[in-house]
Amino acid sequence: MSDQRRARLRLEISREAARLFWEQGVAATSGDQIAQAVGLSTRTIWRHFRSKESCAEPIVMQGVVTLLSVLRRWPHQVSLEEHLVAELTRLGREGAPVGLADEFLAMKMIRLADTEPALRTAWLMACDETERELRAIICDRLQRPSDDLEARLYAASAAAVVRVLDEEIGAAVLAGSDVTAIEDVAALSRRYAHAIRTATGGAVGDPVDREYTETTAPAD
Repeated sequence: MSDQRRARLRLEISREAARLFWEQGVAATSGDQIAQAVGLSTRTIWRHFRSKESCAEPIVMQGVVTLLSVLRRWPHQVSLEEHLVAELTRLGREGAPVGLADEFLAMKMIRLADTEPALRTAWLMACDETERELRAIICDRLQRPSDDLEARLYAASAAAVVRVLDEEIGAAVLAGSDVTAIEDVAALSRRYAHAIRTATGGAVGDPVDREYTETTAPAD
């Protein structure tokens, strides 16, 4: 099985597992039920996942896929606010890499993670992957080596922002709160950008003078 096909199958299994977890609870959901919902054997489920709770991991990761895909394309000469507003507005017109149904399932699993320790593990693993991705983006932007302590701290701070805001926004949506502010792409983009800028002490967010960073970056 190719990696791409394996990823698609894992996501399909994850969707059904997340739906069952939300509808009937984690404890009441078995591996057999997940397999039946997907139309696979239980043995196949365990070939792709180490436990029933870990089945939530791919769909939970979908909750941060869009943001990470946008940040990977962040030009050095553009501020974070400008880039997020432009890219998220464009995705709103052309279609985001993650569908709305998957976004809602991710929100539901993140919400369940408040009371389900095993699902909390899945969410924190997604957050860890987010931090690793952010470290690479920040190190490239600031021309720092991958093991630079300051860059690692900036990445950890930025990842914490993504985690907290995702949790807050997801909880509000699922509680039936007014989502007008969430649907305002420009306002939402600025909220994330401002929080990341604040959490990193202003180190992450401004346009970068590449010539300056190459001159002043610490040697490896």
